[in-house]
Amino acid sequence: MKKEDIEFWTNVSYQIIDEVGRAVSPLVGKKKAGETVKMGADGTPTKMIDVVAEEKIIEILKNTGKPVTLVSEEIGELKIGKEPSETVFVVDPLDGTTNALKNIPFYGISLAIADSSVKPLHSLTLQDIEMGFVKNLATGNLYEATKGKGSSLNGAIITPSSKEDITGSLIGAYIRGAMDEMNKICKTVRRIRLLGSVAIELCYVAGGTYDAFLDIRGNLRVVDIAAAKLIVEEAGGIITNELGKCLNNKLNVIERTSIIAACNSNVYKGTMNIMEVL
Repeated sequence: MKKEDIEFWTNVSYQIIDEVGRAVSPLVGKKKAGETVKMGADGTPTKMIDVVAEEKIIEILKNTGKPVTLVSEEIGELKIGKEPSETVFVVDPLDGTTNALKNIPFYGISLAIADSSVKPLHSLTLQDIEMGFVKNLATGNLYEATKGKGSSLNGAIITPSSKEDITGSLIGAYIRGAMDEMNKICKTVRRIRLLGSVAIELCYVAGGTYDAFLDIRGNLRVVDIAAAKLIVEEAGGIITNELGKCLNNKLNVIERTSIIAACNSNVYKGTMNIMEVL
């Protein structure tokens, strides 16, 4: 992306993040916000609070006057403007919807941007994301990254933790299975957390709050991880799928994956070793 395009879309992203925050704030913890209004494009129920967030994003993108393609959890794919779009927004309007409905302060917006002037949308993958923003709307913490320029939290450069061994580490973990499997993880690491927003938890790896994060349920969508993947990588962390391969899923709401993220190669290897005993 050209410098002027990065600056323009950064400002648009800030506006989206701020206005979505204001739009959903009165709905947090409210019963009506949790009413199911339709089935989303990803095949999961869409709550009223999700629609409010997504509609605000669409409104702002339309007001830019630029042709854009939006890939979003609820609407699927939406082309905005008449000309061929050169920019793709991959968005989870509200990551951690259940937390927001229960007024648990761990929910946010995930917004990633790719350049579709180089190749068409159907050819774009997670490797093509150039800008990423994740904000915890409850706390105000904003993580962001631009490819090749590092990652930041509230404007300050971040790096992953310096932990050198999975033993004694703090990780986030989501698995699909029996308690025996969770016990195996707990015996290896010191502490484990499950907080309910994959985008924010991946950013915790980027910023050193977590030493590692794994979600091996095989159900993660691109919109959940597009921005946070770039933030982890630009901070200096490692993130792959459960097989240790790079994440190259196409930018749509249909594909699913699992992920392993870690602060460095040593902790990454230890996390992969956990996988072997599950």
